[in-house]
Order: sequence, then structure tokens, then C-alpha cells
Amino acid sequence: MFEKYLEEVSKTSLFQGIERVDILAMLNCLKPRVCSYNRNDYIVTGGDPYESVGIVLKGAATVSKENAEGNRIVMTLLKQGDIFGEIIAFSSQMNWPATVQAQETCVVLFLPRGKIVGECDRMCSWHRTLIQNFLRVISERAMMLNKKVEYLTIKSMRGKISTYLLEQYRREGDVNITLPLNRNELSDFLNVSRPSMSREMSKMKDEGIIDFHFTAVKIRNIEGLKHMSAL
Repeated sequence: MFEKYLEEVSKTSLFQGIERVDILAMLNCLKPRVCSYNRNDYIVTGGDPYESVGIVLKGAATVSKENAEGNRIVMTLLKQGDIFGEIIAFSSQMNWPATVQAQETCVVLFLPRGKIVGECDRMCSWHRTLIQNFLRVISERAMMLNKKVEYLTIKSMRGKISTYLLEQYRREGDVNITLPLNRNELSDFLNVSRPSMSREMSKMKDEGIIDFHFTAVKIRNIEGLKHMSAL
């Protein structure tokens, strides 16, 4: 059954540097589960027993948590090929620390935790490469979480929006940006209310700093955006 998803699996960072024939052997050894979800289905819920690392083979999903007031905060958006649950695979944590919800129809492959962390009886030749890839993925995710903390330390709404738009501009190398998050997801990610964020973005549009239509944004004043990111 894994042949059906071999193309998607081979493109993930976790299997980088491993030949497809070996990936198929790995999957037969690791014995993962493949599950399908509809839009808005919960893939995992915070507090549920943690048993596997997930890989999004198709679709998109969000990782979110609730703060002390019960408000939902989006930690990240998962797209095809992205991994979730990797940070706690080597820890003593026994429950999912966050909720993963499908944003559209999703197919997810779950790799058993025990097989990844070294309890595979065969200790196949590819296991070392898998662990190295796994540690690299964890490091990259830790850097992303550090960036999330940076957003939380920015005091002003305009500063958060400006910093986010500048990062997307640097990533794409173009003043015309397609945001990876919709308004609800972006407000959750920046930890601000959507109405307030929309009002602030409209003010920035009126001031000639940006222009936008849904998730399409055009930066009209780079220097102005840089100045506001320091607020």
C-alpha cells in the first residue's frame, strides 16, 4: 500500500538522501499508518496519548494551542511534506502538546515513535540517515519557534504585521507576496484579534505602505515597513 504514497514520502525532509527503493523497505519496516481527514477534522488533539510522528502527504493543517483564557493560538501551518510531533519524539512527553486540525482534505502518514528513536530490532542501514534527518528537522523547527517568540515580544500591532510582511518579502524576494495564512490564521499566529489586525492593515493601505486583496499583498513602501517593524 505504501507504493501509492512513495512519491510524496520521498520529497519530505525526513527521507532526504535515501533512495526510493530503500524508502519502501523503510516503510515496510517502520509499519506506519496512513489516515485520511476531511476539512476541519481533528488529526490529533492536545492531551491525547502521543504515539507517532505525523507527515502531511496531501492537504494542509494547522497546529494550535489554547492560552489560559481559552483563546486559540495558531503555532504553525502544515503543508504537504511537513512533519509534526517530531520535537517530543525523543522526550519523555507522553501526550500531544498541541492540536492539529485539517484545513482541507488531508492524508497523513504516522510513523511509530518507538521505531524512529531506535527500538527497531533490525537496526537497518538507513536508520542512521533517518536519525540525522530527524535531528535536522528538530533544529529547524526550534528556530521557527524562536521566531514565534520574537513576534510575541513585539509590543505594537503594526510592528508585528510589518515584521511578518518583511519576512515574507525576504523569503520570496518580491514586493508582491502571497501570504501562506488567511486572516484568521494570521491573527492567531501574531496573537492579535482579527478585527484589530484588519483595521491596522487598512490604515497601512490608506497610508500607501501596502496594498492587499485577500492573501495577495503588495509592499509599496519598503523603508516605511522597516521603520514600523521596529515599533
